[in-house]
Amino acid sequence: RASLEQLGVGEINPYPHLNEDERRLRVRLRAHGRQLGDVRDTDGRQETSRLMEEVAYQHWHRMLFARFLAENNLLMYPDPIDPVPISLAECDDLAVQEGAKNGWELAARFAARMLPQIFRPDSPVFQITLPPEHQQKLERLLAELPGEVFSASDSLGWVYQFWQAKKKDEINASEVKIGARELPVVTQLFTEPYMVSFLLDNSLGAWWAARRLSEDDLRNAQSEEELRQKASLPGVPLEYLRFVRGEEGKWAPAAGNFDGWPESLKEMKVLDPCCGSGHFLVAALPMLASMRGEKEGLCTQEAVNCVLQENLHGLEIDPRCVELAAFALGFAAWRYPGAGGYRTLPEL
Repeated sequence: RASLEQLGVGEINPYPHLNEDERRLRVRLRAHGRQLGDVRDTDGRQETSRLMEEVAYQHWHRMLFARFLAENNLLMYPDPIDPVPISLAECDDLAVQEGAKNGWELAARFAARMLPQIFRPDSPVFQITLPPEHQQKLERLLAELPGEVFSASDSLGWVYQFWQAKKKDEINASEVKIGARELPVVTQLFTEPYMVSFLLDNSLGAWWAARRLSEDDLRNAQSEEELRQKASLPGVPLEYLRFVRGEEGKWAPAAGNFDGWPESLKEMKVLDPCCGSGHFLVAALPMLASMRGEKEGLCTQEAVNCVLQENLHGLEIDPRCVELAAFALGFAAWRYPGAGGYRTLPEL
């Protein structure tokens, strides 16, 4: 808010003291605000509430994602030939040399360069400089988060929940009619990892088991656990996959064989129409990559890249969730064992 007020973004006319670059930035910010839904009155005065939220969100998340990358040795110094991992402490050392005000700004800049589909470098949002006292408060908040936060498997899934928690409580307490602006906030629910595993194991996993297990396996197995072990792949234990035994004593996946699905994994599309932070898509990535590696003879990196490019799709009512989902998928692909670490990924 302080930054936007200093530029007079919501005012009828630009302040006389603004220089030419600041005037141009003000015009771009006003246009961006209208794209987000801020209303301009007939006299030229304009709302800034949506633009303010966007600025706050983008600046905070660029810093947050930078630390996620740094804590996992994935924040890369952008050498054009051979990018190398860089720590936050090293960003501090290089900040002045690279023309950044401090290490956090430089780290955020490197993160944005690695994630151009999430953070648009040409967005006017990133041409805003937050007041030092607020910037420093954000930096302290981020620095105080323990390192374990950035290595836990479900941390990214909670990012959006924490961001929206206060607003969700306010909307629920106000009992206002839910409109387009309130809908994304009040309808976000976090799906626990075991729920994701159960649903994927008994859909995608069941499809795989029906094609991997032989007739002898299905007739002679002594237990569900024996069938799960035979159907599983490295990193894909299928621990929630259920089987039932028919009257003739033959086992079958409890959810069915999904005979209407494509036989070729290349043609299979996994769509989460309410993808949130990408929890289901991230969980489906290792399943599909292992299956495609096994069935198509692909190396690990080829399998992961093919899954990203051809199999996984997500939709969301809130574009911020899409950003989180894209980051979560990229993050999972870079951390995938044996897939080569950081690299340019297919477009998500």
